[in-house]
Amino acid sequence: MAEVLSQSEIDSLLSALSSGEIEPDQIPNEEEKHKVKLYDFKSPQKFSKDHLRTLELIHDNYGRIISSYLSAQLRNNVKIQIESIQQITYEEFIHSIPNPTILTIFKMPPLSGSILFETNPQFSFQVIDILLGGMGNRKVANKEFSDIDKNILRNVNAGLIANLKLAWEDVLDVEPEIEALETNPSLNQTLAPNEPVALITFSVEMGKNTTFINMCIPYLSIEKVLDKLVVQYWFRENDEEVVNESRNRLKSRLNIVSVPMTGILGSTNITVDEFLQLTEGDVITLDNSSDSQVNLFVEDHLCYTGKPGTIGKNRGIEIIDIIDKDVENYE
Repeated sequence: MAEVLSQSEIDSLLSALSSGEIEPDQIPNEEEKHKVKLYDFKSPQKFSKDHLRTLELIHDNYGRIISSYLSAQLRNNVKIQIESIQQITYEEFIHSIPNPTILTIFKMPPLSGSILFETNPQFSFQVIDILLGGMGNRKVANKEFSDIDKNILRNVNAGLIANLKLAWEDVLDVEPEIEALETNPSLNQTLAPNEPVALITFSVEMGKNTTFINMCIPYLSIEKVLDKLVVQYWFRENDEEVVNESRNRLKSRLNIVSVPMTGILGSTNITVDEFLQLTEGDVITLDNSSDSQVNLFVEDHLCYTGKPGTIGKNRGIEIIDIIDKDVENYE
């Protein structure tokens, strides 16, 4: 709420304006404090901060996993870490990566659709040089990838993508599977140009070189599992011992709850006149014999059949069969 000026302050302000001590432009405009924030409806922000934060945590762990994997494969010290994570459109992603490049398209059920993994030429040719016996420091001019290059990089990227299963295991049990490998990103039409995607950029330090790899996750792929991409869900209590203790405590509290149990010995039909003439000592004939089974109800729900009898000086019913099999399963 704007500050209300007193009458003396208003008079002083008018006096200063008339004397020229201050200019009208110098008077602070209250409207300037409430600027309207622009919103682009062509690229809506579908990923919330929580979603991006969880993806960052998952792939920060993924960076450490593939650092160890590449170090073992290349016999070289490799350091991989997240540089940025942001929401952009698919068109912006395609225009931001070089041509040619290695663009691996893969699926990761239960996530739907295709996910893109891009390794730029500098990283790709450095890996190829090391695997073919080089030191990884040879300068390579911008050239097309040969069939041998593609086969080598397909095997390397298959191992990198397979490690996503370890990185996602605390959130989802995923099964990565490579679909295709492209070198021209412009030819890949798996998504609409304006489709929002989460772009995760990793920096790769290998020897004296620093290169980048990108993971492009479409919003459509994770739309069905957005409720699990929340930090509170990801770090939920999963200690089996604590869960069992809580379950046993709940069962012990339920076991002391009393419920009414009713045994129906039999039934009969009489007229209202016969009912009004009943007196003490009269005998009513039921439709059940003394040695027949009777129905036992728990909270008006038929659960058991039993046989009436005596227990010492008390009357009772012996349970013969369980009618509700769900009760048997939970015993």
